[in-house]
Amino acid sequence: MAHSIPRFKLALVGDGGVGKTAFTKMMCTGAFEEKHIATLGVEVHPVILKTAPCEVGFNVWDIAGQEKFQGLIEGYIIDTQAAIIMFDVSSRSTYDIVPFWYSELRRIAGDDFPIVLCGNKVDVENRRVKAKTITFHREKQLQYYDISVKTLYNVKKPLLWLARKMIGNSSLDYLHPPSSEAFVKDLEPGPKTTTAASEKSSSQGTKTIGPETSEPEDNNVVDNL
Repeated sequence: MAHSIPRFKLALVGDGGVGKTAFTKMMCTGAFEEKHIATLGVEVHPVILKTAPCEVGFNVWDIAGQEKFQGLIEGYIIDTQAAIIMFDVSSRSTYDIVPFWYSELRRIAGDDFPIVLCGNKVDVENRRVKAKTITFHREKQLQYYDISVKTLYNVKKPLLWLARKMIGNSSLDYLHPPSSEAFVKDLEPGPKTTTAASEKSSSQGTKTIGPETSEPEDNNVVDNL
């Protein structure tokens, strides 16, 4: 008899262009897509983390950043059980708007669910939001990770941290160390899309992640499981 996999609604929010869709697709396929169709509504990607002692499922609601101007956020965020707020470390404005997204999440879905803050694109040369200036997560007691969807740096950690919180098991871990191969799997063939428009992402130079790129993880996070 097959065991039931726990599944949770996860809201992925942040300004447009920060890498939310690339993150979601990478979690589904294990591959980084340089060009993509920008989301103007919401895409729902059901995924299962291949973890032990049990697998954990998330319905990832990839919510377009433009929705903050269209009054549709509430319908997407309602009943959220976990969330990721993402910003682009090469764009200060995307970090400055983080409090807005946090306030909307709490206003609509309440205070009793975990949130991870992620600073994406730490592989780029022109980092504008330095690790030492990222303080919002400390003010609100959120988990924080520097990540790079393009190089896979730290990308496995946000969903794993949330999964541990959701099932109350700090020893939950991936069955196999993630690499360039997918470490999650689709529950369904593809995303459910409400609206979308063509928009190509701009390419940026990359560099090797190291001590000069970001502070050690322990300096950035509130709670290490």
